[in-house]
Amino acid sequence: MISDAPGALAGMAAEAVRGGAVKLVIVGGDGSVNEVVNGIVGTGVELAIIPRGTGWDFARTFGIPRDLDGAIDIALEGDVREIDAGAVTYRTWAGEDARAHFANVGSAGISGAIAQRANDSSKALGGKVSYYWATLAVFFGWQIGELHVSVGDEKRSGRMIDAMICNGRFVGGGMMMCPDAEPDDGLFDVLLIGDVTKRDLAFVLPKTYKGKHLPHPRLELLRGSTVTVDAPDPLPIELDGEQPGTTPARFEIVPRGLRLRVPMHR
Repeated sequence: MISDAPGALAGMAAEAVRGGAVKLVIVGGDGSVNEVVNGIVGTGVELAIIPRGTGWDFARTFGIPRDLDGAIDIALEGDVREIDAGAVTYRTWAGEDARAHFANVGSAGISGAIAQRANDSSKALGGKVSYYWATLAVFFGWQIGELHVSVGDEKRSGRMIDAMICNGRFVGGGMMMCPDAEPDDGLFDVLLIGDVTKRDLAFVLPKTYKGKHLPHPRLELLRGSTVTVDAPDPLPIELDGEQPGTTPARFEIVPRGLRLRVPMHR
């Protein structure tokens, strides 16, 4: 099956499940994974990935290679790992309430605008460079505002540019924003990015590619199975690189909602 329109893969995946499919193989990036996940969460169908696309950050957490032969071997012979998924309720751009799922990361704040900038730009130099320059371009024009976040019983309010709700470890073409995230522990790793300066960005951004940016006085890492994010003015949310709407948003773990083919344990 080949998608012929944005969002079509979710319906195609759901239809395949109704038709008796037991395994779906995705050839694509994080956006394709997101669409298929929205058609199969909780069904027990196996998912395998042949990484393509700009970011392929979801596959990185599990060591699924971009090499075609290696990825095909895992799709055919890899172990099956049960992992969590994320669910979110949010406001669409049209102002309606909606619900969706995600596999890798959800966020509210600047990262949605960065993902949009990267998606709209040329990908000729690859995902890492595209997201790096998109981050710089969006940051220097971003108006930092008040954000209200709850992670379980923990509540935070203050000037922040982003709240990242991570199931996997990587975002933005290889930035290891939540290096200790485990996608089957029943918890999100939530990174709150505060009132960072241009100097902070210059020193911290390169460190994210090795997961060495923490601890930092303007970053805070929390863990929980439910997260709410709101702001006086609606902020864009991002799900696996897609931008479906705005805050207010509530994120919830779907425990063991996906079955993924991963490299064989030796």
